[in-house]
Amino acid sequence: MVDNSRDGAGGRSCSAIGTLNEKPLHRALKSWYARPDDGLEVALDGFVIDIVRGDTLIEIQTGSFSSIKRKLEVLTAAHPVRLVYPVARDRWIVRLVVAGSDDVLGRRRSPKHGGYEHLFAALVSFPRLMASPNFALEVLLIQEEELRRRDEKRGWRRHGWVVQERRLLDVVGRRRFDAPEDLVDLLPAGLPVPWSTADLARALPCRRRLAQQMAYCLREMDVIEPAGKQGNAILYARTRS
Repeated sequence: MVDNSRDGAGGRSCSAIGTLNEKPLHRALKSWYARPDDGLEVALDGFVIDIVRGDTLIEIQTGSFSSIKRKLEVLTAAHPVRLVYPVARDRWIVRLVVAGSDDVLGRRRSPKHGGYEHLFAALVSFPRLMASPNFALEVLLIQEEELRRRDEKRGWRRHGWVVQERRLLDVVGRRRFDAPEDLVDLLPAGLPVPWSTADLARALPCRRRLAQQMAYCLREMDVIEPAGKQGNAILYARTRS
């Protein structure tokens, strides 16, 4: 299901619970997404909910899904839940002179660009939850700044740089997925039948790892199924209805 309308901005705060360690990207997305009559940071069923809109509970998750797996499984048993997840279509990398300051050493645009299909890298934590009638996933394509600072001990993967925080610049697209059938529509047109993850990686195009994550999730959702092998590679096709 595609929803290109904007929900509105603002919102009223019901509680300060859960905002102490809130990151800038999460805070900005919550402000962008909330409507004036929404409840913010509402305590419910032993959890703190980012946004409550009528009967719907809205959670914004900017990182791995594994940390909220139990929370979503509990909440969807009794409530409609919408998970909002940002994917950076465009990213500017900002290197800071000193950690915690806004003094900039350099700023450059990353050559990498995300798309809706990148949601599968996070969805591997609970693909079967998409089958719940109480669960929906909304992906926001965003433009963001990624602020980095020097940390020789932790930043060996980035030549001594670590991510300090992410900042929202703009929301440039959105799409909502209410059921597994909505997600299978992200498979690109022109795939051979059957197809391998190598075929999928070429068609998108994307890294083979992401294509494998897509295949895993869609198979767990029962919308694709194995359809033979080509050497050691499993071939897939859409599940017959």
